[in-house]
Amino acid sequence: MFKKFIFALAIISSFVFSTSKIRADNNYAIDSTVSFKVDDSGNTLVSHSFTLENLTSDLYATTYTLTLQDIAANNVSAVDDKGNAIPFQVQNNGTSLDIKLTFADAVAGRGQTRHFTISYENSSLAVKTGDVWEVSIPRLSDNEDFRNYQVDLFVPDSFGQEAYISPQPTNRNDDGNVKSYVFSGDVLNQTGVTAGFGQFQVFSFNLLYHLKNGQSPCDVNSCEIAFPPDTAYQKVYFTSVVPKPSSMRIDSDGNYLATYKMLPDERIDVNVEGSVQIFAGYRSFSKPTNQVLENDLLPTKNYWQVDDPQIKLLAENLKTPEAIYNFVSTKLKYDFSRVQPDTIRLGAVGALESPTQAICMEFTDLFVAIARAAGIPAREINGYAYTDNKQLEPLSLVADVLHAWPEYYDQTKGVWVPVDPTWGSTSGQDYFNKLDLRHFAFVIHGANDTTPYPPGSYKLGPNPQKDVFVSFGQLPANRNSIPQITITTDRNIPFLATLYTANVYNPGPSTLYAFYPSIYFDGVLHSREFVPILPPFATFSTQVSIPYSILGKNIPDDIKITVNESQINLATNKSQIVINSLLVLFAAFILLIVLVLIKLKKINLNGITGIITSIHAKFSGKSPKNPNSQESGPPA
Repeated sequence: MFKKFIFALAIISSFVFSTSKIRADNNYAIDSTVSFKVDDSGNTLVSHSFTLENLTSDLYATTYTLTLQDIAANNVSAVDDKGNAIPFQVQNNGTSLDIKLTFADAVAGRGQTRHFTISYENSSLAVKTGDVWEVSIPRLSDNEDFRNYQVDLFVPDSFGQEAYISPQPTNRNDDGNVKSYVFSGDVLNQTGVTAGFGQFQVFSFNLLYHLKNGQSPCDVNSCEIAFPPDTAYQKVYFTSVVPKPSSMRIDSDGNYLATYKMLPDERIDVNVEGSVQIFAGYRSFSKPTNQVLENDLLPTKNYWQVDDPQIKLLAENLKTPEAIYNFVSTKLKYDFSRVQPDTIRLGAVGALESPTQAICMEFTDLFVAIARAAGIPAREINGYAYTDNKQLEPLSLVADVLHAWPEYYDQTKGVWVPVDPTWGSTSGQDYFNKLDLRHFAFVIHGANDTTPYPPGSYKLGPNPQKDVFVSFGQLPANRNSIPQITITTDRNIPFLATLYTANVYNPGPSTLYAFYPSIYFDGVLHSREFVPILPPFATFSTQVSIPYSILGKNIPDDIKITVNESQINLATNKSQIVINSLLVLFAAFILLIVLVLIKLKKINLNGITGIITSIHAKFSGKSPKNPNSQESGPPA
């Protein structure tokens, strides 16, 4: 049975500043700048610089409490604007930490200000995951009321180039040693800051497929299964596939579908190992046809009810991908109790009817249905998404719990853009303007809302084992595919053109793009074809025709077929063809002379017969008889 796909992400905590005594009567205005300075090891020095301004003449602040929610604080300190230490107390309340300052002097009078800074160190705001440094700054709490609020982020250049950052900073700078970013408070009221540094992320994977003749998705002769494909945001390298498929094709959605021939009652266990390179930004990639985009606007029977009145009304009001993302990520609420295998998928309409019982499937289905109803091509991705969420760890040890997220087609960029309203809802982060480097696509659902089935779905028996293993990894040493060229003979009949088929096979590990199989006759280009894409274990075939001509005039001495750095030479046996041509010409010449003599009546068939008889008699020692003479007897 097809496994349902579910996923969750732990909610990222936010700063909560508790200053109720000051704000109760709006007697103070508060300005704050928070600086996050990350060092090469990932340790972060956080400094909150505050300015309190009296708005009345008869009140003044004696204490100030900074509350940190689910954030560790080490080596806490507090100083005034002159560098003098301010007494403070730290109280751990389980999930929160209170840092309470007590001011020794009074600052009274309207317009009077007090400046102070609270600093501490934290080792979890910047984390290296695989090859990427990820920095997460929590959003400002909803109940905060700062007059001015600003966040400054400093990261060392040793982290590598900026892969993504959201939201976009109001200012940025790089002095060659440190990258700095400035964010305004109006942005941070809605979301925190997430940033990634590094060129790409790499995951290693080991996927198992259990196939049996006649059991879905196999028929009586073969089975077609889905391997992880290349997309605009990922490149896949297959380092080991045992056994190898008999063929591979790409469907209209871009899925890699491998075919295995099956004998009666045969069972095959396929083991696929490799690495995937996840990019922060999209790369040049083949664009879908207009027919594909039109298909990705259609409703499906089960889960994408594009024609439903509720869906159509939402589409009329929302109109844009971002508006649809914001609606879905706020309308639906994640239900952690449904995070289990074989959860019933509700679909888009079901998600609207039960908005508090959603998991990633419902977030995705609702986005896809509304987008399609709004005339925006949309589709679903099933795959793996890395998480630190402890709630999934026990389940992931025994089951293949995958994630689902949608993509919409950006006509301006000419690319499918992935977004994740599920993670946007659970984390409070922006997963519309950027997607992190943790999403690994297994299959693409556009033409169909359930097939092809992703890895982890090909199971046999009542107690299936875990079949999907993904971890941070390194790029393989061998990343380039060298095509293999073979020649088969289709026709080799004398006096007709000889036909061959040139087969270009991609043995892996990666997909071949935009190559030109070229045929040279005696070093001169004879023909060339363009192949836009050839996935691993797939074959491209082209026909080679060697013309026949008398005396081999138009037959090349050498035929060479090249594909990238690979080539093969094809022998034409021109000398034998020339000899055969001469023999044929000589025989034709003799036949022509005979025919001419017959035509001129200088020789007839009887004459030819007589000549042959004479020659025979000469060699046999007998005189030929004259058929027109009479034989006489002895004299009387």
